Amino acid sequence: MDYDYFMRIALEEARKAKEGEEVPIGAVIVFNEEVIARAHNQILRENSQLKHAELVAIEKAVKVLGDWRLDNCDIYVTVEPCLMCMGAIILSRFKRLIYGVANTITGAFSGTNKIRKEELKVEIISGILEYEALSLMKDFFFKIRKD
Repeated sequence: MDYDYFMRIALEEARKAKEGEEVPIGAVIVFNEEVIARAHNQILRENSQLKHAELVAIEKAVKVLGDWRLDNCDIYVTVEPCLMCMGAIILSRFKRLIYGVANTITGAFSGTNKIRKEELKVEIISGILEYEALSLMKDFFFKIRKD
């Protein structure tokens, strides 16, 4: 499986978020080696903390497949999901979570409230195009702090 290919699409979504002055996180959902949903953070635009890239992509995928169970799908996220998004990923029964860079502040695995990966039914692969995802995040927060 070409993890880099699908992560590059997620990075495109993250760049869209950055252009909209949102935290640059993108998500892509893949079913049978085909992208069925893609999204980026829309928290500011929609004035809702529920509009994380992962949740928006999950809503789209559910509409495409006509089923809330996404057990034959993979989700690619540029940054390690937060606890809320990880909960949605678990409940949606994803086959695999692939993410780029760890989130040591609010990440489900690296943050202060850690979930133990080995206890989950979803396979987790991290570090895919990590440098690119980290660069987007650093650039975004550098600009915010500078302004």
